[in-house]
Amino acid sequence: MNKTVHFLNMGLKDYKESWEYQEHIFQNTIALKLKKTREDASIKTPNYLLFVEHPHVFTLGKSGEINHLLTSEKELNSKGVTFYKTNRGGDITYHGPGQIVGYPILDLDNFFTDIHKYLRYLEEMVILTLAEYGLTATRSNGETGVWLDVNTPFARKICAMGVRASRWVTMHGFALNVNTDLGYFDHIIPCGIKGKGVTSLEAELNKRIPLIEIQEKLLKHFKTLFEAEFLFDN
Repeated sequence: MNKTVHFLNMGLKDYKESWEYQEHIFQNTIALKLKKTREDASIKTPNYLLFVEHPHVFTLGKSGEINHLLTSEKELNSKGVTFYKTNRGGDITYHGPGQIVGYPILDLDNFFTDIHKYLRYLEEMVILTLAEYGLTATRSNGETGVWLDVNTPFARKICAMGVRASRWVTMHGFALNVNTDLGYFDHIIPCGIKGKGVTSLEAELNKRIPLIEIQEKLLKHFKTLFEAEFLFDN
């Protein structure tokens, strides 16, 4: 098993460009797995973790409903917001500046072949990171992601998740609201969940947190949970 993970901080990057880059790595990894099975068992498949910020964009998962977008695409375009239907799981969400979007492209054969465990580890990485700021975040039964004040009238999501997997190779991932403009969520029913709000670290702590500081904590907890080693790519 290869538990080395190539880490790349992509900075501010267009959603479609990032998606195509993910797909390139994803398909190459699957092709390498097939070659390993058919020709050479000694081949080691790579793992990647990408961090990125996106310009304003709404994305709809393959199980999502278009009526959860509450604004016309024409109006979105006038506001400089793009919209994409994607091949990840989950419903509709927003990405934008001040948000850390993480795309782990892992061969789970290098770690464990359990998608539910994989999602719980991603959630735990975020929960442990938020705990370092005095926030008690938890999971919500039946609702993937990370929440505050679950089972109260004030339940609000701080991190959304949606993944795709094929032959135990993953792509897409999580979006953690750090200094995110939460007003953009008014244009959607976030994750298709009615009656619950969204929040950010900035909103909870009443101060802005440098993204690099949060990224370092996420990497620390990812490394521990997945028992991984990072290679930092330029």
